[in-house]
Amino acid sequence: MTDSNEPTFVIVGASLAGAKAAETLRSAGHRGRVLLIGEEIDPPYERPPLSKGYLLGTQERDAAFVHEPSWYAEHDVELLLGRRVTGLDRDRHEVLVDGVDRVGYDKLLLATGCRVRPLPVPGMGLAGVRQLRTLAEAEELLPALRPGTQVVIIGSGWIGLEVAAAARQRDCRVTVVGRGALPLRRVLGDELGAVYRDLHAAHGVEFRFDVEVTEFGSLDERRLSHVVLDDRTELPADLVLVAVGVRPNVELAEAAGLPVDDGVVTDAALRTADPDVYACGDVAAFHHPLLDARIRVEHWANALHGGPAAARSMLGQQVSHDPLPYFFSDQYDLGMEYAGWVPPDGYDRVVFRGDPTVRPGGAPEFLAFWVRDGRVLAGMNANVWDVQDDIQVLVRAGWAGHRVDLDRLADPGTPLAKLAG
Repeated sequence: MTDSNEPTFVIVGASLAGAKAAETLRSAGHRGRVLLIGEEIDPPYERPPLSKGYLLGTQERDAAFVHEPSWYAEHDVELLLGRRVTGLDRDRHEVLVDGVDRVGYDKLLLATGCRVRPLPVPGMGLAGVRQLRTLAEAEELLPALRPGTQVVIIGSGWIGLEVAAAARQRDCRVTVVGRGALPLRRVLGDELGAVYRDLHAAHGVEFRFDVEVTEFGSLDERRLSHVVLDDRTELPADLVLVAVGVRPNVELAEAAGLPVDDGVVTDAALRTADPDVYACGDVAAFHHPLLDARIRVEHWANALHGGPAAARSMLGQQVSHDPLPYFFSDQYDLGMEYAGWVPPDGYDRVVFRGDPTVRPGGAPEFLAFWVRDGRVLAGMNANVWDVQDDIQVLVRAGWAGHRVDLDRLADPGTPLAKLAG
């Protein structure tokens, strides 16, 4: 039973990060109130299935939930769904819910996540123009991916490419429109961006690079019919997915006077400038001790580990949140895992172990390492498994200053474990 003499912890954001924080508070023995408040009507869920297994039909809807719906009541977690926190009064230690109800807290965790970046062009309100961030949006998108549907995806990042793969596997016709010269270029660079371009092209995806959308057009002012590009090309479209990135939901923190810089600024313990307010997950711009940089990570693993780290910090435990940024993706028959962090133009070469060339008949199998001055800053395994732990050891060593022999790094006969020093 909840002990009213114990501190009250309020978590804003019924997300993976928020749910894992609540779970950790209870498993660590906290007996005070735990309130988990979220705007969506669904209980907390994981986002990767939305653009992966759920769209492919290989995962059921409920498989995305972090816990069974009954778990929250069973663990005395007060789950407030369909409710929006509209204000934060740090002096009174209160949050305002739906502009009406005041809820007091002793410790507050902001796990408010991100929202889809808008595309300010005419026609955004047409039927057929979609985005993908929530479970409800995935439910609406799934039946629209019918064989023969002409799908235009605006954005060539992870969400855009994963939906492109799912759409092609559902026999849709797919065109991906990107502002850059290659997909995933900002994250993976030219070398791996070319691999994913070739992978999708081999599965029938058409690309339009170095262009921008100027308008979503319609024939009847209600239903989407085409996409207009800045080179005056018109692409026929039954369905558009806008996937041009996300923005962190920092408005609550900003209005309360907390430091914000592309996210809610925290230290390595996920504490904000207010000793009673913490932040985690997509919204947190936290100081990473190993990288010696403030970073904001939008991937699943950061939410999975950041929620528990924040909970332990709220409980007064010593926390140094320093997991390597990690993400994974499955597109067609190419599965990959990536660990590390490379700033734009922060590497001088990519070292391949294996051949990344896309050929007919199957996806390639290889490892890739982003290297600067002989130090491995990030690594990726593509269709090569059970090596991610070794890659992470190698990356941590690289960020600590360890240099490797690049010829041995490229040699499949050299165990990765021997390269970390």
